[in-house]
Amino acid sequence: MKAFYILSLFFVSSAFIGQVSYAQSLPYKALLGSTYDKNFPLVYPDQKELINGAILLDTREKNEFNVSHLKGAQWVGFETFDISSVKDIPKDQPIVVYCSIGARSQEIGKKLKQSGYSEVYNLYGGIFHWVNESNPVYHLDTLPTNKVHTFNKMWGVWLNKGEKVH
Repeated sequence: MKAFYILSLFFVSSAFIGQVSYAQSLPYKALLGSTYDKNFPLVYPDQKELINGAILLDTREKNEFNVSHLKGAQWVGFETFDISSVKDIPKDQPIVVYCSIGARSQEIGKKLKQSGYSEVYNLYGGIFHWVNESNPVYHLDTLPTNKVHTFNKMWGVWLNKGEKVH
């Protein structure tokens, strides 16, 4: 009888643990679904050709960018963003904006579109999803790193890979 209870406990706890790890992706998808404007174009981490051919703009704050960013990304910020910081980018050049999950970058992307930039995409899931999909990030643009600034501890729950920095 004792073996039955132990076996039952094992199966119940295994099912619960499996649900917890699976359930983490569902809330993240729900968060992203409620964050994004359905009319603003997204680019996904596996769309490497588009991403590699685009200007990458990091819309996080400078301290977040300094921890790590996508290779070749230009920091433009969010709170201090000024359209003049991108005046040298041709209006027809593909641009990919990103932040932690995509909320701040979408807002900057809308400002770019309003200023006449024709091909602007928001990176789906931001740098968190990028790293969760095992894509590289860099410190000082040439040094690969595992560190990712998570904005704060609360937002850090969405980063499943890499080393969290608050």
